[in-house]
Amino acid sequence: MNGMAGQLIQMAGSALILVAFVGAQAGRLNQKSCRYLLANALGSTALAIDAACTRQWGFLLLEGAWAIVSLTGMLSARRRPRRTLPATAARSYRNLAGRPVRATSK
Repeated sequence: MNGMAGQLIQMAGSALILVAFVGAQAGRLNQKSCRYLLANALGSTALAIDAACTRQWGFLLLEGAWAIVSLTGMLSARRRPRRTLPATAARSYRNLAGRPVRATSK
């Protein structure tokens, strides 16, 4: 992919990877979350396809491996059991003074 289309794909793929990385470094995104891994998988796949089309074998190796690792992480994240809150914790919260308040159902 040459020209403007190739440049746009490279920019979009790079942006996805960088946004996920910055989010993780800022503590706003868990590196094992599906969101983080999906952004990495989509971005690296786009870059790997572009590298294959332009015959940049070293870049294809890097981005292809990155995509495979991200996809593997997504699959293992989906298999992990989700942690849930106990029923009492889900129904209570604290008011502005820090006192526990029970939610009431109407």
